[in-house]
Parts: sequence; C-alpha cells; structure tokens
Amino acid sequence: MVEFTSAQLHAAAGALLFPFIRILATIFAAPVLGHSAIPIRVRVSIALILSFVASSVVNSTVPLDSPHALAYAVREMLVGVALGLLLQLVFAAAEFAGDAVGMQMGLGFAFFVDPQNSTQSPLVGSLFSAIAGLLFLALDMHLLVIGGVMESFRVLPIDAPLGAGLGLNAVATAGADMFRLALSIALPALAALMLANLALGVLSRTAPQLNLFAVGFPATLLIGALTLGPTLPGAIQAISEALLSWPNLR
Repeated sequence: MVEFTSAQLHAAAGALLFPFIRILATIFAAPVLGHSAIPIRVRVSIALILSFVASSVVNSTVPLDSPHALAYAVREMLVGVALGLLLQLVFAAAEFAGDAVGMQMGLGFAFFVDPQNSTQSPLVGSLFSAIAGLLFLALDMHLLVIGGVMESFRVLPIDAPLGAGLGLNAVATAGADMFRLALSIALPALAALMLANLALGVLSRTAPQLNLFAVGFPATLLIGALTLGPTLPGAIQAISEALLSWPNLR
C-alpha cells in the first residue's frame, strides 16, 4: 500500500499550486489571451494543464505548510501580472499612437468599438489596436507567452528569496519603451499634420476671408489619411519587434 506523509502532500500541492498562480495571472493579464471573449473556464483549464507540465519540470517548490506560503503565492501572482503587463504596454503604445494621430487629423470625436478592450476608443486608435492583435496571432505570440512563462521559472524559481523579482526598474523601463514606441509610430504622421496646420495658419493670416473650418478639416483629414498609408509598414514592423522582444528574460 502506498502511503504519503503530510509533508509530501504539502510539497506536491505546492509544486502544482504556485506554477498555476503564475501562469493563470499571466493569461488573465496578457492581451488577446485574457480577452473577455475567451470563457474563464477555458483560461483556467489552460492554466491548469500548463501547471501540470510546469510541475514536472520545475525542481523548486514551496510547501503549503510553510509560514511564508501566502507571501510566495502573492509574489507568484505579481510576477504573472507583470509578465502580462509587459505585453499590454505594447498594445497601449499602439493605441496611444493611433489616438495622437487621430486627434491631429480631427477624428478625436469619432469613436469605434475596440475589440481588444471591449470599450469605445478613437477610430485610429482602434485601428492600431486591431493591427497589434492581428500581429499577436500572426507571430504566434500565444505560444511565445507559454514558452516565456516556462522560462520565467528558470530565471525566477518559485523558492527564490521573496526579495527577488522583476523589480520596479523593469516596469519603469517598459513604460519608457511604451512612449518611445508610440512616438516612433506616430511621429511621421504627426510631423506631416503639423506642417499642414502651419500652412493653414499662414493661409488664414494671408486670406482672412477664407473659412478655415471648411477648408482645414478636410485638408487635415486627407493629409492624415495619405500619411497613414506609407507609414503603416513601419508601424507594423515596430510593433512586431516590440512583441517579439517579450520577454527579455536572458
């Protein structure tokens, strides 16, 4: 008859529970995978299956009867949320760039249903968010997310000291990269629209009788649309490189 001691049961349960918490937090925080269109039961089932795989390859664990078990569980949740947040920042950068361009084009009042966030967002921002979502699937990022989470158990084992983690510097650096990515995407269109607005300003001074609102809005809208076409390939490449750089664990 096979017998198990209480310590063995606590160790086995910890080997499954702690990877499950990190993987589940990553899935819920990551874009596309954490979308509300995917049922919660499906996401939990995927996390449970992956946690069984992780428990067989991860050598480190924390027994559930450990006095610090709750603190380790909270850290696993924070690590998983941080991994998903790093991907969400790429989507936020794409949407932020689209919102900035749409505002300068005069489309700040035009809202569209954002399929990623299930909310209404400006039209151009929704376009860039949809492009980021399509690139996420086209680049097989859902598989890279699974591989990245598994790799995180090697970089940050479950039984690592509680003080170890991603740290605030990584989050701050990711936030700075988000603004840098948004600026690189929106800068060509913003530069062209700024020149158009300067030209309209000079035109309004030289011809005061000209109805600036009747001429300016169609002009900025047309220039913005003509600028978005040539800049989309560069934006797609920038978003793709940002997605593929996740996670920078090595």
